Amino acid sequence: MLFKFNTLIQLFLLALTLLNCTNQSKKDAADFFLKGNQALNQKNYAEALRLYDEAIAKNADFSDAYLNKGITLLKLGRTSDAHEILTEAIRIDPTLVQANLVRAEASLDLGRLNDAKADLDQIEKEYKDSTRFHLVKANLLDAQGNSSLAIPEYDRALQLSKTNTEAYVNRGAVYYRLGSYNEARLDFETAVALAPAHPQALNTLGLIATKQKQWPQAIAYFDQVLSRDPAEPYSLNNKAYALLQTGRPEEARTLIEKSLDKLPKNGYALRNLGMYYQQRGNISEALNAYNKAIEIAEPVELLYGLAGQAYLAQNKTAEACKIWRQGVMLKDSLATAEANRYCR
Repeated sequence: MLFKFNTLIQLFLLALTLLNCTNQSKKDAADFFLKGNQALNQKNYAEALRLYDEAIAKNADFSDAYLNKGITLLKLGRTSDAHEILTEAIRIDPTLVQANLVRAEASLDLGRLNDAKADLDQIEKEYKDSTRFHLVKANLLDAQGNSSLAIPEYDRALQLSKTNTEAYVNRGAVYYRLGSYNEARLDFETAVALAPAHPQALNTLGLIATKQKQWPQAIAYFDQVLSRDPAEPYSLNNKAYALLQTGRPEEARTLIEKSLDKLPKNGYALRNLGMYYQQRGNISEALNAYNKAIEIAEPVELLYGLAGQAYLAQNKTAEACKIWRQGVMLKDSLATAEANRYCR
């Protein structure tokens, strides 16, 4: 009997020890979590990730730590890893609806549109008044090719928050693709007022000025991006296009080559390189660049029209008409005009 009593005391003391250890581990986990949040807010993502890992090591069921680790991984561009960690957060706590929202963003970035929709459908009731929710839903609709349905969702996101810069930028991008340049310009100007260094907003304002042939204004927008990031490939190339239109081909070529160093498969940069060679009278090099752009098989304005013009310059009318007809099918405005003029 005495042996059994002593055994019970030992077991009780062991249980207390384990409980105290468990409580201490949870306290340590909470401390690491709070420090991780501070690092995340300071955009020290590597340190935040380390601290969230420490929190999880102390408490394997710490769903909020998994959530914030997932957010950190997204900031680091590790989207697939983020999706996996967010799924674990939801497994631990199915009521953690914020994890569904962030996982929807990760799914969207991974092209898993059905998965993103499933997460958004699940949490729509809880997030009906969330600007972030309506932004992500609009992004999903746009990715699905439903631009006309995306715009009201961006509108709702902005009704809920007038300072949602991302919503202005993304709605502006939709308007730009639809050819509604005045609406796009207003959205991007608002975005720049909120975030003066926003590269996408500044770059697209430059593109709108380019379409209106306002070359000095376009170059000024691109220069604002390049003053902060001299190697930004899109602004390098877009500035080069403006330079090609204003009699500065050698400056343009330097920028195009820098852009291609950063982004070798940029069809617009290859098109612009072709334009440079065509302006210099080197038609074979121009066609080489145009055909490389065509091989990428992405929409590039005027590409087929310019390529056909290069063939025509070599007196190859049949080849010119062949490529212009391809351009007509792709709604290339220059190809359409040239086909109507030369191909009967």
